[in-house]
Amino acid sequence: MNILIIDDEPELLEKLSFILSKENYAVDTAADGRQALDKICNDQYDLILLDIMLPYVDGLTILKEIRDSEIDTPVLMLTAKGDVDDKVAGLNLGADDYLGKPFSIAELLARIRALIRRRYKESPQIKVGSIVFDSVGRKVLKDKMMIDLTKKEFSILEFLLHNRGRAVSRFTLAEHVWGDDFDPFSMSNFVDVHISNLRRKITEPDEEPLIITIRGFGYKIEQ
Repeated sequence: MNILIIDDEPELLEKLSFILSKENYAVDTAADGRQALDKICNDQYDLILLDIMLPYVDGLTILKEIRDSEIDTPVLMLTAKGDVDDKVAGLNLGADDYLGKPFSIAELLARIRALIRRRYKESPQIKVGSIVFDSVGRKVLKDKMMIDLTKKEFSILEFLLHNRGRAVSRFTLAEHVWGDDFDPFSMSNFVDVHISNLRRKITEPDEEPLIITIRGFGYKIEQ
């Protein structure tokens, strides 16, 4: 799951990014309204955490532009505690939920899981062969046994599963997993190394590989 956090408080932005990354979410951030709109227009997200008070373009204006553009990504508004007008305005503009600052991390994670569960209400789990990928529980099982994946391996598998049947280029995969930190010149083999490690964890030596290499292009999960 790819989450965009939009907030102009550097400490909160860093804290939320760290916590959500540890929960195996792919995290992107924006510190002002212009940067946020640019990222929303150029990338796809599964969830947006949106503060109302932002430089350049405020959160309510961003929310209106998102919904006017028919982008249905769930939006969790971050509002000042007790500010009823902002909550009502956000919900009227199409916010899916709101959370008043300051908030507990436990409550934030619960709200995120609920919104993701609602978005993928058909099933939060993807089953491919003996692998079960649980997007809400943030875990991967093989033959009912938990597989220990790194955050990057988890994000790679998640992205390939959500694009099942379609070939994904190395560059697209790298951009999704590493975001702005990806340097195609110095990190060109990062994807291949992580794919190799991931394959060893999810596929037995005598099994058909789950992740197929598309020579000269990238990877695909066919099943």
